[in-house]
Amino acid sequence: MARQLRHQPGPLALAGGGEWQEPCTFDRDLLAASGGKDVLVLPTAAAYEHPQRSVDAAVAYFRRLGGRARGLMVLRRPDAEERANADAVRAARFIYLSGGSVLHLRSVLKDSSLWQALEGAWHDGAVLAGSAAGAMVLGDPMVDPRGGALTVGLGLVEQLAVLPHADTWSAEKAHRTFSLAEGGLRIAAIDSHTALIRDPDGSWRVAGAGHVTIYVDGQPSGLEALAR
Repeated sequence: MARQLRHQPGPLALAGGGEWQEPCTFDRDLLAASGGKDVLVLPTAAAYEHPQRSVDAAVAYFRRLGGRARGLMVLRRPDAEERANADAVRAARFIYLSGGSVLHLRSVLKDSSLWQALEGAWHDGAVLAGSAAGAMVLGDPMVDPRGGALTVGLGLVEQLAVLPHADTWSAEKAHRTFSLAEGGLRIAAIDSHTALIRDPDGSWRVAGAGHVTIYVDGQPSGLEALAR
């Protein structure tokens, strides 16, 4: 029997980095929200940083949570156009994008068959999580890690830029990024081991070990700014 389409986005977790470690308490809830035990890990952003290590870390971590993680080695642009990879993403109920190079991640996924499959899975109710680069790429605009300027993201969430590892950024670098925000742009400064989570009803909350601050036009605000 074909799976019934829910036609409602699933939970979306934008994590600030340090993924698959004990302080990331939100992952247990995300796994439960998926309705199963399987987690599909895309180590795309870690393509040049030992991607198998990222997968192995996820496998060990989710095993402790009672889950089963596996990697999908979409490391280059041709991988994102392979039908088997796109089909695997479309069928997944919990998709996790690792940290690494956000610029490489964007170049692999942008306008690809796999990206279309990812959007479709999420809009059909799958859980989608991204950590650091994996979170940054989902917004538009996107923070360029080379200097903190804003550039084009993939736009799953519009008018929202993610600044991960906010607890490690220098005040000068963070201020430079915040000062570029205008026109109602929201920037989420997310600490490591912390997630900004959008629930299926459209509400936002913070989970994990650290803090999240929302900036609108460069000024600190609360989560209510995300409802705009």
